[in-house]
Amino acid sequence: MNLEEVLGEISSVVWGPVLLTLLVGTGVYLTLRLGFLQFKTLPYALRLAFVPKKKKSEKEKGDISHYQALTTALAATIGTGNIAGVATAVVLGGPGAVFWMWITAIFGMATKYAEAVLAVKYRIEDPNGQMSGGPMYYLSRGLKTKWLGRTLGLLFAIFGSIAAFGIGNMVQSNSVSDVMESTFSVPTWVTGILLAAFAGLVLLGGIQGIGRVTAFFVPIMAVFYIIGALIIIITNAGMVLPAFGTIFTDAFTASAVGGGILGTVIRYGVARGVFSNEAGLGSAPIAAAAARTDYAGRQALVSMTQVFIDTILVCTMTGLTIVMAGQYQGDLDGADLTTASFQIFLGDIGAYIVTIGLIFFAFSTIVGWSYYGEKCFGYLTGQKGIGIYKLVFVGFVFVGAVAQLDVVWGLADIMNGLMAFPNLIGLLLLSGVVAAETNKFLKVAKKERQEEKEARYNN
Repeated sequence: MNLEEVLGEISSVVWGPVLLTLLVGTGVYLTLRLGFLQFKTLPYALRLAFVPKKKKSEKEKGDISHYQALTTALAATIGTGNIAGVATAVVLGGPGAVFWMWITAIFGMATKYAEAVLAVKYRIEDPNGQMSGGPMYYLSRGLKTKWLGRTLGLLFAIFGSIAAFGIGNMVQSNSVSDVMESTFSVPTWVTGILLAAFAGLVLLGGIQGIGRVTAFFVPIMAVFYIIGALIIIITNAGMVLPAFGTIFTDAFTASAVGGGILGTVIRYGVARGVFSNEAGLGSAPIAAAAARTDYAGRQALVSMTQVFIDTILVCTMTGLTIVMAGQYQGDLDGADLTTASFQIFLGDIGAYIVTIGLIFFAFSTIVGWSYYGEKCFGYLTGQKGIGIYKLVFVGFVFVGAVAQLDVVWGLADIMNGLMAFPNLIGLLLLSGVVAAETNKFLKVAKKERQEEKEARYNN
């Protein structure tokens, strides 16, 4: 058995029924404990995310705006998983996998909310005057059993700093170099140099630079891809309801509830849903901790919308197009399947939409994950190690573009899964803190909305 096969076996164990059940179960538990918060507050959360506050609070602390924190997290999560991951889920689990991606997202919104509450509450100000937070901090500072908190925080930081080189770096640059070579005949080494150069320029600006870049091009890349998918859906409206019917029917067939603890369809839907929106992995709260906010609950609602945008919107567009095209039972998989599906409806333009979308999605993931990895490594080594980490990270962007990455994929899968375990334990043990912070903010939010109504009435 070679190294790739060994890593594959380890990955299948890490991402087995225990972790998948824990991921969804944590989301269900938090949904119940928070009183179905994601259903009640989603419109308000979207307004917080995209409508700037007119009145600034003196209590606000942080480095970037709510919106920039959201787009930084979206930059890391809207990646190849939205194009290649959805296609793989449909090929391996059938169209019903899309339904289980939705279920994962619905409960994952509560998980993402809780992560952000704890990230803001337990964040610290580093020697450079910037905010640092995330699972390593709320585990070590929040759990009453200090040795357990410090151990879990240390483990998360180790796994996170390594995982950033895999799923957040080399596999992304490799995806871009492959598609650039196949579509535009650009040599992989040229793509590698360009990606590394652009990534280095962005990283030099720190979280403020990352926030400015992601705030600008994340909406553009998402809208560009979504418009392409919407054109397909609108111009082929007669195929939409049958596609939804196939997704719902396949989600509850014998194959879905058969083999394995949750069934093949459920397994791949949940796994790829988590890979796409990262709810429970503990990555996005690192960006949430940098947000300029007065209450943890306010930023947490903004962070919650990330799952809605990533999975309910973007992944659904991909999934619907693939099911409508009907090519998922052939030999194609991953980005090739998504490209072929778009091409069936839009011709060569469809292929370009997927190609350009993949390039932007992958680069944005590199930028977002660079910050996650940097913060994890800084937790382990202090501020002095961050500069070295950035240089190495940029160097591996080039390596990923020109290398064969089967082993890296396996290692990345393992590290991502291992990140989730300490984070989910922390979320469950600190759920009481999340509930208390939520109640405190909801009272403030209710008062603010009442004052807004009175102001509009008086005007």
